[in-house]
This record gives sequence, structure tokens and C-alpha cells, in this order.
Amino acid sequence: MKRREFNNLLALGLLASSLPVAIAACQSDSTSEAGSGADGEFVPLGAVADLDAQGSLANENFQGKNLAVIRDPNAPDALIAVSAVCTHAGCTVAWNSEQKLFACPCHASNFNTDGTVDSGPAREPLETFEAKVEGDQVLVKV
Repeated sequence: MKRREFNNLLALGLLASSLPVAIAACQSDSTSEAGSGADGEFVPLGAVADLDAQGSLANENFQGKNLAVIRDPNAPDALIAVSAVCTHAGCTVAWNSEQKLFACPCHASNFNTDGTVDSGPAREPLETFEAKVEGDQVLVKV
């Protein structure tokens, strides 16, 4: 085989192998899976029955976030969704229904229902998200 033939075959192989990548790059994002939560859509987190039975719903990998959802103690028809990651050391906070606080087990930081810091050492609030009930599902917008 001559060098020129080898180079032509090599170039053809490179072109053929890059074609699927080029096609994928040109496709629209509108073909994304329904209910994936793209562009800030509400996505189901769990059942209202589970929320009511457990007092909270948590998911450690919901759209790439660690979330906790509770019913607002001051307005039981409203939901509150927060990041369950403590802003101090990254530990997972849990809802304490008796104290009506999100409590961090690592360094005793406490957060109010709106995510603001109740007691430190955390200084930054928890990230908050929109949540609602639709039918028998709890939906969250991330």
C-alpha cells in the first residue's frame, strides 16, 4: 500500500468516526426526555401521602440536587423545598418537626423553614426551590 492510499484511508476513517458527534451536536435540545426538569419545569419528587406520613420528603440526587420538602408549618397547604446540604460543611440536614428547623448533625447548625440560618456555625442560608402539590404528587422546580 502506498503512503498516499494509506493517508486517504486514514482521513476517510477519521471523517466517518466524527460524523455521529457532529450529528449529535446539531440536534435540538427539544428532543430531551419529557419530565426531565429542563428549563425549570416542575418535576415529581414523591407522593403527597409519603410527605404526610413521614413529615418530609428527601432525595439526595434530584436533578443533581440534594433536596428536602416539608409542609409549611404556618400554612399547611403550602410546601417548602430547600437544599438539604448544610452551607457550613456540606453535611445533609434533616427536618426536625418538633423544633420546626432543618438541623445539621455535623456541627449543630440549624436553619429556619425558609432556609435562613437560625444558629451557626453556618453563615449562608440553604438554597430554596419552588414546590407544589398536583394531584397526589409533590412537584419541585430546580
